[in-house]
Amino acid sequence: MTEKRVAIVTGGSRGIGAAIVRRLAKDGLHVIAVARNADKLNEVVASVASEGGSAEALVCDIADSKAVSTAVEQMADKHGRLDVLVNNAGITKDGLILRMEDEDFDSVIDTNLKSAFVAIRTAARSIMRSKSGRIINISSVSGVAGNAGQANYAASKAGLIGLSKSVAKELAGKGVTCNVVAPGFITTDMTEGLSDKIKETVKQVVPLRRFGEPQEIAGVVSFLAGPDASYITGQVLMVDGGMVM
Repeated sequence: MTEKRVAIVTGGSRGIGAAIVRRLAKDGLHVIAVARNADKLNEVVASVASEGGSAEALVCDIADSKAVSTAVEQMADKHGRLDVLVNNAGITKDGLILRMEDEDFDSVIDTNLKSAFVAIRTAARSIMRSKSGRIINISSVSGVAGNAGQANYAASKAGLIGLSKSVAKELAGKGVTCNVVAPGFITTDMTEGLSDKIKETVKQVVPLRRFGEPQEIAGVVSFLAGPDASYITGQVLMVDGGMVM
């Protein structure tokens, strides 16, 4: 049995997910980074090792429910414990609702919402055996306030909030907390694709007048995964520079 607390982070190969992997490893956890891109995962794991942390890569298609279930179960069995689950994996397939295809809706729901449900269901027994079980789901301001052109994405992220509150109530008796982090505009590959004009427009509606950094999301996840958040559950923490108040 692994002596360190063990965490699984989905979507751990880049952006916010990679930052979470690095931060939790820095906090002393053994972190399993899960994603489809093996090369990117290995880069993250190597960077963790170079900083003295402990991590491993697990290649998995998060949209494949059976693969997610198998991966989580294998890791829990391998290490004899699972203390923290961070459901961060997510995709976008934006489009106005009048032109959105069923496949565009379904694939976003499967990756962003159903994968989290499957991971939680599979991990629940192992996490309940932990003395400090933590489930942290990464939603979005779009899941709280909605966003034109993102009916599928907003629905998936709003669903994560409802899922998290239900899980928080179901598992509280076992000492497990379940919370949500809802980022605003964060500097990632996704936002780097926006035009300079759109970036400036966005900054004007963010009171702090800037995009957030992946490390700022990772810091909140670190807090929720740690002992100082032991009496917080079923909550949505907005990390958005004040955009949605």
